[in-house]
Amino acid sequence: MNRLIEIFMVALKLGLTSFGGPTAHLGYFRNEYVERRQWLSDKMYQDLVALCQFLPGPASSQVGMAIGMMRGGIIGGILAFLGFTLPSVLLLIAAVYLIHTFSVSLDWIQGLKLVAVAVVLHALLGMGRTSMTSSAAVIIAAAALFVSLLLPTAFTQIGIIIISGVSGIILFKAAGDDQSDRFLVPVSKRTGIVSLIVLLTILLVLPLVTSLVDNDWLHMFDKFYRSGLLVFGGGHVVLPLLEREFVPGMMTADDFIAGYGFAQAVPGPLFTFASYLGAVIKGLLGGLFAMFAIFLPAFLLILGCLPFWEQMRKNTVMRRALKGINAGVLGILAAAWITPIITHTITAPLDVLVAALLFIMLHYFKIAPWLIVVTGIIIGLIVYR
Repeated sequence: MNRLIEIFMVALKLGLTSFGGPTAHLGYFRNEYVERRQWLSDKMYQDLVALCQFLPGPASSQVGMAIGMMRGGIIGGILAFLGFTLPSVLLLIAAVYLIHTFSVSLDWIQGLKLVAVAVVLHALLGMGRTSMTSSAAVIIAAAALFVSLLLPTAFTQIGIIIISGVSGIILFKAAGDDQSDRFLVPVSKRTGIVSLIVLLTILLVLPLVTSLVDNDWLHMFDKFYRSGLLVFGGGHVVLPLLEREFVPGMMTADDFIAGYGFAQAVPGPLFTFASYLGAVIKGLLGGLFAMFAIFLPAFLLILGCLPFWEQMRKNTVMRRALKGINAGVLGILAAAWITPIITHTITAPLDVLVAALLFIMLHYFKIAPWLIVVTGIIIGLIVYR
């Protein structure tokens, strides 16, 4: 019991302090879990990150879930997830009530929307530094960008990921690995198989059920579940999927982009943006329900794959595929930055100036993301009221 409490409290600390997006989250995790607490070695941590980047879903959240499972089994994974996720979920639901319940003017939200422009561009450049290390990677990323803009569908993104992975196997080489560390996961392979079966059953059966049953909650679950599963590259890449699922059918584009801006203001995983959308549609219960639906496939994937990871991590073909996938993800992210973020946000020369200022503060002066958000809010209150 003490170990489970420790897992939750450490994850809660990270959930309250981890600003800056998935890459920053992985840095916070390494400092806490590897250096401070030594729950796993640096080599094991790097391999775990590789697995979660290869899988669809929110990579940083999946790393946290996996460490929780390694430390405390399935219950440990759930507690690690709740500790890291609940702070941002509750803050985003509160933001919905602040705007809609008290009829707060939305004009100043333009400042937060411009924050989103700067933050995603910063993420693009950061990923580019690590992914664009060869001409082949540049070609894969450029092709992914072009196809994503030309054919903006969820199936297109899946195809890009598959083709990028195959291209990586053909074009890249993987470095050798030291296998001296072994994963000790208190989860059986049988449990892992059952988890993967449940994952695929929900994915295949749910669209059929929603086509026969007209229920808002069921439709919400289907949309969030598919968005949480069919995404590679983390929170930024889920943006176009969610936008196509919920805009304009269930909310306006302004509400959607404003929520993304609010998501930059809170610590924790960007996937909790779903809680904002759920709260806009169905209130408090909708926000909590959306959190469950969008993170469920990530949890089932980690539960299903972790018992087999000791064997999987020895496969160099998977590592080559990951290099190609990383390049493809960069192209998808660039497309998401262009639309809907740019197309729904930059409408006047002043918007370009403000977005450039916020980007310079974040990228060149290394100002903390939450201070960029505060600056965006202040500019919105002064300039766009």
